[in-house]
Amino acid sequence: MTASTPAAAVLRLAVLLEAGLPPLTAWRHLGESDPVAARVAEGGGADQLPAAILEATRDAAAASDWACVAAAWRVATDAGAPLAATLARLGEVLIATDDARREVEIALAGPLATSRVVLALPVLGLFGGALLGVDTLGVLATTPPGWFCLVAGGGLLLIARRWMRRLVARAREADPTPGLGCELVAVAVSGGAPASTALERAAAALAEAGLPPDDSAAPAITFAQRAGVPVAALLRAEARGARREAQAAVRMRIAALGTRLLLPLGLCVLPAFVALGVAPLLLAMISSTIASL
Repeated sequence: MTASTPAAAVLRLAVLLEAGLPPLTAWRHLGESDPVAARVAEGGGADQLPAAILEATRDAAAASDWACVAAAWRVATDAGAPLAATLARLGEVLIATDDARREVEIALAGPLATSRVVLALPVLGLFGGALLGVDTLGVLATTPPGWFCLVAGGGLLLIARRWMRRLVARAREADPTPGLGCELVAVAVSGGAPASTALERAAAALAEAGLPPDDSAAPAITFAQRAGVPVAALLRAEARGARREAQAAVRMRIAALGTRLLLPLGLCVLPAFVALGVAPLLLAMISSTIASL
């Protein structure tokens, strides 16, 4: 884990703050080895750090994770919650999120490789006749039936490619911040804020960071108050459950992806293989037979 990842940066910040360094000084120390942190430290004073985080990481690769950092920082400072403990908890959450993303990419490796191989079959068929000594390329380039096969096969391949990309993108879709609303409300409650104020601060921080609203904390607070259990602990448990559910949903979509990829295979790729590989071969053989007669 490198210092440039949000999880690593947050955990290092937690250590620096726990050691007693002021927030801006901690960011400056972190900036000695992390260019993102250096830009944050240059962005303004201690009271402007959430906005500086958002501005410095707007185009970063993990912008959503940095937005979570900005939101958590805002809630912790507004509520007076321990900033070091908040960041340590957030760092563990971001590590779990990174692990979940890696699992998704690993699970997608098989379907992605299959889609690439399948899309290459019609192109291989295009040159298959030439390898057999049949002038399939000449048929495709110089005859009207060949032109039709070339246009039809190419169009089907383009449709299949876009279709497969869309299926993979849908399988990869996931909430980038599952359970964040509960985590932020838990931070505000830990700082001593009433439940209603904690909800308002969490909603304002999410909006400031450009993250989607999360209303899952309100029912958990109602349940905790009715049952007489600690609100913050229940909210963190709800956040862990939301992350598990989000990951399970992605796994289910990936498991179904293999079956869904059969649709473009059967409706587009196989007809494209026939149009680019089989039909030109037959046309070339028929032409050569007629010419020999």
